[in-house]
Amino acid sequence: MSEQTVRTTCPYCGTGCGVLATVDEAMNVRVAGDSEHPANYGRLCSKGAALGETVGLEDRLLFPEIDGERTDWGRALDHVAGEFSRIIAETGPESVAFYVSGQLLTEDYYVANKLMKGFIGAANIDTNSRLCMSSAVAAHKRAFGSDTVPGCYEDLERAKLVVIAGSNLAWCHPVLFQRLRQAKRNNPDLMVVVIDPRRTATCDIADRHLPLAPGTDHLLFNGLLCWLHDQGETHALFTAQATEGLDAALEAARAQVGDPARVAVACGLEEAALIDFYRLFARTERVVSLFSQGLNQFSYGTDKVNALINCHLLTGRIGRPGMGPFSLTGQPNAMGGREVGGLANQLAAHMELGSAEDRERVQRFWHAPVIADRPGLMAVDLFEAVSEGRVRALWIMGTNPAVSLPDSARVREALAACELLVVSDCVRDTDTTQYARVLLPAQAWGEKEGTVTNSERRISRQRAFLPSPGEARPDWWIVTEVARRMGFAEAFPYASAADVFREHAALSAWENDGRRDFDIGDLAELSDAGYALLEPIQWPVPKGAGQGRARLFDDGRFFTDSGRARFVAVGERAPAHAPGADYPLVLNTGRVRDHWHTLTRTGKSPRLSGHIVEPYCELHPDDAEAAGVADGGLVEIESRWGSALLRARVSDGQRPGSVFVPMHWNSRFSSLPSIDLLVNPDRDPLSGQPEFKHTPVRIRAFAAAWHGFLLSRRRLPMRHARYWSCARGNGYWRYEIAGDQPPRDWAACARDLLCSAEEQVDWLEYFDSARNRYRAARLVDGRLESCIFIGPDPRLPSRDWLAALFAEPALDDDARMSLLTGRPGKGRTDAGRVVCACFNVGENTLVEAIRAGKVDSVEAIGALLKAGTNCGSCIPELHALLEAHGHAAAENR
Repeated sequence: MSEQTVRTTCPYCGTGCGVLATVDEAMNVRVAGDSEHPANYGRLCSKGAALGETVGLEDRLLFPEIDGERTDWGRALDHVAGEFSRIIAETGPESVAFYVSGQLLTEDYYVANKLMKGFIGAANIDTNSRLCMSSAVAAHKRAFGSDTVPGCYEDLERAKLVVIAGSNLAWCHPVLFQRLRQAKRNNPDLMVVVIDPRRTATCDIADRHLPLAPGTDHLLFNGLLCWLHDQGETHALFTAQATEGLDAALEAARAQVGDPARVAVACGLEEAALIDFYRLFARTERVVSLFSQGLNQFSYGTDKVNALINCHLLTGRIGRPGMGPFSLTGQPNAMGGREVGGLANQLAAHMELGSAEDRERVQRFWHAPVIADRPGLMAVDLFEAVSEGRVRALWIMGTNPAVSLPDSARVREALAACELLVVSDCVRDTDTTQYARVLLPAQAWGEKEGTVTNSERRISRQRAFLPSPGEARPDWWIVTEVARRMGFAEAFPYASAADVFREHAALSAWENDGRRDFDIGDLAELSDAGYALLEPIQWPVPKGAGQGRARLFDDGRFFTDSGRARFVAVGERAPAHAPGADYPLVLNTGRVRDHWHTLTRTGKSPRLSGHIVEPYCELHPDDAEAAGVADGGLVEIESRWGSALLRARVSDGQRPGSVFVPMHWNSRFSSLPSIDLLVNPDRDPLSGQPEFKHTPVRIRAFAAAWHGFLLSRRRLPMRHARYWSCARGNGYWRYEIAGDQPPRDWAACARDLLCSAEEQVDWLEYFDSARNRYRAARLVDGRLESCIFIGPDPRLPSRDWLAALFAEPALDDDARMSLLTGRPGKGRTDAGRVVCACFNVGENTLVEAIRAGKVDSVEAIGALLKAGTNCGSCIPELHALLEAHGHAAAENR
């Protein structure tokens, strides 16, 4: 087989980047950005650039299993269909549920939603998109009458002001961040304002940063609404002809915020900085407001988003080039799931579950025997129902709720107690699959065919370029086969993803007279060849349109009953739980730059695991000092719902009174099963979205008796460590460890941990009992197999030069001695912590070049070391290093 290159779409965030995947004769995969895809024009972030490292079959689920025993597809499907049918017959359709994922393709989503709502007859299908985007959905529907994103990515280049609210764009949507950075280079008049309690990497391009108090965004935007109105900075014609509800919105806002001075105090901002932002917003016609989880993930996230949208409606800045509110979608197909009705309070094709007319229309189109007539259980409520036994059978598809849901200890209890838990996944061992009665092997990215929709409503193809391994099958096929066995074969005739897509497109156009925003009827008659070649296209694409539409609402017409956009009155709101004497700090959770969700994909990549190797708690220096927590030490963090032991990162970029912890780590990669053990389960009453951004916590320093790390070619059980985390390196695993009790015999402990039954093992060992320092290395046939370093505090030898020894076929005497001394041998260098994941450039290498005067700008760094020249995600850190160490170069000169 010669090399072949396939155009597909990245499986990470909602940016929806085009990817060129090339497979050689040895089945090695190389990826590059697709320069013709309008979402990214060839750019990829560090995660996308490393996709080729994540497609191996290690840890894959390849065969169906029942109760831990391998079985065949026929028996597994019969069992699932039979048990679901039995439970429905005994206790009704609402005693079963599906919990699906924004990782599914639209075709998978469509079939699952159809089976649950039209043939089982309940609406108990919800998705992990509930956790990230449902407040945006609810806000869109309140304001516009539809879940419509009005604008497109091109608006970033057309804008004069970009407001980034509640998003670390640089780390969570890096390609859009680089697109915005380039737009600023091309247009020096473009201003960027970041509204975020933390000073994140996104502030690298910010002209203003408003570090407001957590949870006060709605106050800031209510204040802006009043200020704009009082200053006469409104679009009177637009509000008169295209909106309704302004008076009520203003009355509610005024009752809450009053003048800017009160807003500044409530938000914890300087009044001058607040008014400066208000004036900038007022005098700039072309404003794009990007928003994401910092607004959505609150118990009143819907109101936060509507407070922002109100400001765009008042100024008429919507539907035209370079302006509008813009929701940044978290997952690759959260939008596609919303299109098919994958949330428990939706129907299908953006039709309303609460509308008898829409229910009848969908039931008639599907030829369904029944149709769900009321909303089903949303994510948190669903797992509470499982815990209480009201839901007896649960089918989880492509997600890991044992890690990702709030109050995750209770979620795990629910999973353990579930009468029938079915999990479709491509990974065999996750925190969720361990509870499953039935495991069904699903295809992964690179193996499956279908479509995804990105944040700007652009539908793109995901295409297969690898053979399907083992007995893995597409999710749509798995659901279809179960539906047939439940007696619905005629309604599920699909033989391909194209068959499903055509039906999905036809439903979107079914009796659609223009009152529904989602219409892709022009794609309903695509041939198989046309589907295979489908180019990226933005909806709506009604029959006969021939092309998509970049923006909506440019005509001032909305999808409400009146045809007008609605202002929403946003009054007094506050987080469900306020900090107090017992729990004085506020926990905020989120992503890091190079990882994704629960590490099942990015955790396979050495270069993605090198930037941040362990879970951490970021806190302000004042809070750290008050608790006696040292940077790099360990800190215990506790809420009413749970506790965690984490590495401390002290940073003045963190707002005093707040702490930040990444969401990714779990029991496969650390002693922390999930940071969501600590997160409160309260949620928005409209959207059902949990309050991941605001849980009161307390912290205290953890006095470890010893700290250490070990490097090993194989994964190891951590039997002696109170704290541990692991990350994949090139040919080894890296473990960070610590304990509260030293073992009686370090030598015996190390051998128990590192040794197996191989013969011809060399054991190098050093122990300084006076200083409690221990070092050992295990060699097999002269090759380094593993090593362990222990000390009384976190100050231990660098891991990075040691890692290079794993690439050597045998260690010479100098290398062996370096293992015992803890210092690099002759000719060896220590590159330090990875900063640039694309080119594996370490911090020490960068600092040396800066201090020696070899580089004095990001461009110079790129020319010398290539760092920052690919995805650009590391550029904020390069700027920080230049600022921190550039003075040394000046002094040397």
